[in-house]
Formats: sequence, C-alpha cells, structure tokens
Amino acid sequence: MNSFLDIHTTDKADLRGMIDSARRMKDARAGQPKGTPDADLPLKNRMVALIFEKPSTRTRVSFDLGVRQMGGQTMVLSGKEMQLGHGETIADTARVLSRYVDLIMIRTFEEATLLEMAEYASVPVINGLTNRTHPCQIMADVMTFEEHRGPIAGKKVVWSGDGNNVCASMIHAAGQFGYDFTFTGPPTLDPEAEALEFARAQGVRAVIERDPVKAVEGADLVVTDTWVSMHDPQSARERRHNQLRGYQVNGELMGHARPDALFMHCLPAHRDDEVTSAVMDGPNSVIFDEAENRLHAQKAVMRWCLGV
Repeated sequence: MNSFLDIHTTDKADLRGMIDSARRMKDARAGQPKGTPDADLPLKNRMVALIFEKPSTRTRVSFDLGVRQMGGQTMVLSGKEMQLGHGETIADTARVLSRYVDLIMIRTFEEATLLEMAEYASVPVINGLTNRTHPCQIMADVMTFEEHRGPIAGKKVVWSGDGNNVCASMIHAAGQFGYDFTFTGPPTLDPEAEALEFARAQGVRAVIERDPVKAVEGADLVVTDTWVSMHDPQSARERRHNQLRGYQVNGELMGHARPDALFMHCLPAHRDDEVTSAVMDGPNSVIFDEAENRLHAQKAVMRWCLGV
C-alpha cells in the first residue's frame, strides 16, 4: 500500500514512473469522448472517497472523472457533511472510512490532518492539497513541461510571487526531477527554508533572487499563483497586493526569459493581478494543458497507490 503524501517523501523512480504512466494513459485516450472508460478499467469495483474541507474545481472534477474513467466509483464528501476532527477524531474517521472505501483523497487545511489520516487509515491516502503543499498539481506541471519541451532535468524554473504551498511542492520536485529553481518575491513571502534545503541536498541549484528581471534571465519556465486566498480578509488582500505588485508576470518580464520559455499557473487566476491576460492567453502559456493534465497525472497517482 502506497500513500501519496508529498513529492519529497516519494521515491524518485516512483515519481518518474507515474509521469510516464500518465503520458501513456493520455495518449491512449486521444480523440475519445471524455466519458469513455479506459480499456483496462484498473479501478473496476473500487470505491474512492474524495474529501473536501477546502472547495475546489480542478481537484474535484479531475479526481472524480479519473476514477470513473478507470472503472471505479466515487464518494464525494465535504467538510460540512463530516465531523472531521470535530465530533469525531481524524484517526477514528480514517479507521471508519477504511472499512468502506479502497482509497482516500483529502483536500484540507492543516498538514497534520493529512498525516493523521494517513497514519490511521488502512487504505492509501492522497494529498489533494494542504496549506503546506500541493504535490498533485506539480506532477501535472512536470508532465506538461515535458510534453512541450522534453526532459525537465537541467532546466531553469522560476517562481514569481508568493512562496506558498504550490511553490513548496515545486521546490521539492526540483530536487526529485533534477531542475534548477529560482524564487523571486518579497522576503515576507519567502518559501519555507526546509523546502529549499531539501532541493539543494539533492544536488540542484535552489536560490532566491529579489530582482524579478534577474531571476527570469535564462528561464525555461516561469510560474506564478494567485496572490490571495479565498479565505483572506480584505486587509490581507490589500497588503499582499502592495507587496507583490512588482512581481507580476507580464510581457516585459517574460521578455527577459528564454524566447521559448513556458508560462504556467495552477488556476484559478486573478487576471491582470499576478499575471496579465496577455501572458495567460499568449503563445508561451500552457495553463489549460496544465489543467487537463491534472486528470492524467492523478490517475497515474491513484494507480500507483493501489498497485494496479
């Protein structure tokens, strides 16, 4: 039994195997209607619980559809429908769900919730997002880059903006997939030092450069994310905008990267805040390929977890 909790806690060879599996499954479905089942139905007779303490569009739709395409069934549960960590301990919830389902995906706030769920569940658990990391997103990002530009190893990836949970997983992936990583943003929003130290320990360059123009020089990939969370109060939103305005990804900034540099954003985006519409809709943007590949990458993750 394998749980997929974080990129830096998963074996490098297994990560590469999941990317390769995702590409094979995507290629096999080319031209078919979205609802067409996969040929081998690897999740036939399997039940998957999808738990959402945090709301979602891409995570919910891609996991739900992925399970259905592979012949399984889903049980979608929101925080309002459960007593997760309130009326019942997370450990007991994990034990109970394990009697009903074959696999659990949880999208939650605290990393501790994910870890406790995984510790006490007797079925695999997948990290659909926590406040600290978002590994499924980065698996899709690596897959997307390699579809367009070949192996990501040795490339330069630049993150501009807030060193948030998605950024942390991208740093972890730098160490696991062998690309160099540069963060550019204000000191108050730096990524966790622990993530940078992990990447460096794997032998890649992981640095902070305050000047966004210098940061993106020679970049093969430029990435950003929303400056504000749906849960941030208005005062926090204004403060973040003031801090991050100089790190907007726009045409001028992209002009300092390599001419064929790709642009990514995990979505949803606040157009013309963290990135201009011209960049999002421009020829270097692969944001919608990236969104689609959440489906294929997560299907590969689920197959790995269940060994099918």
